[in-house]
Amino acid sequence: MPAALNAELAARFAQIALGHITREYPNKLDHVLTDAADIRSPRELHPIFFGSFDWHSCVHAHWLLARLYRRFPQLPVAEQIRAVLEGQFTAAKVAGELAYLEPASSRGFERPYGWAWLLMLQGELLRHMSVQGRGWAQRLAPLAAAFERRFEAFLPLATYPIRAGVHSNTAFALMLARDYARAARHDSFADLCADCARRWYGADQACPAWEPSQDEFLSPALIEAALMADVLEADAFAGWFGAFLPDAARALPPTLFVPAAVSDRSDGKIAHLDGLNLSRAWCWRRIIDALPDSAALKRVVSDAVNVHLSSALEHVAGDYMGEHWLASFAMLALDPVSD
Repeated sequence: MPAALNAELAARFAQIALGHITREYPNKLDHVLTDAADIRSPRELHPIFFGSFDWHSCVHAHWLLARLYRRFPQLPVAEQIRAVLEGQFTAAKVAGELAYLEPASSRGFERPYGWAWLLMLQGELLRHMSVQGRGWAQRLAPLAAAFERRFEAFLPLATYPIRAGVHSNTAFALMLARDYARAARHDSFADLCADCARRWYGADQACPAWEPSQDEFLSPALIEAALMADVLEADAFAGWFGAFLPDAARALPPTLFVPAAVSDRSDGKIAHLDGLNLSRAWCWRRIIDALPDSAALKRVVSDAVNVHLSSALEHVAGDYMGEHWLASFAMLALDPVSD
């Protein structure tokens, strides 16, 4: 399998995130106007997460920096990361983010992608051992609790999964939510997510993997499989995966083993496909780690991970349409387990 994240790449990712985490414009809001008073700037609406082009990308830019700060405390920019996060994670700013959630018009705000990334961020902060990290987690806790409650209210209402390879994907949301639940030791929330996963995906077989679509950044097939690896015991997952992708050891369906081609990285939607290649590498690594040793499967998966990483890593910076978010997905692919 490919090498894990190293200090050189960590420094590169940190510089990328620091370059946009407080860059307010351009900005794409997820915002409902109920009257003229709702017309406000991103910074006014979201005191913490106003940068990085959109709210959810700003959340996972904070996650990326927090993860790098914990994993590579000797980075030359570590003090800059600490100062930025200390200035962002204040009680007053958290209160401002919470206030945005109060109106009924915000019920669907960032569901489920942004919800999941906010919880992923809090899960990362809960793993910090430093005084600063514990303080950040304590201050962000009310916002994390608000999104945990939103998941708890929404999941019982969600009769069907959403399998699209974009922000609405429910398997990706459950993966990140369960990462938080482990860090927070919220067993009942982790169980709720697992129950939903088994209800939505437990009977799936012979996945045709009709992908990629033109603007996907997630593989509907592989993110589902990675989630099931997370919620099922090893033997049960091996059986489920054997029915779901029965020919994987022969690199079939071929669409899951060949990187998507990106024709125009200045187009924000087309640039999603670099994220697809990175997230496929992340999913394959999670999947293969959960399966019994199989030389044939391990070989084809290793090849797939390497070719997907090679196709995308050099493009995490360049055009802002990819630069504002791709390093977070590169971090997932290169450092796939939070602990």
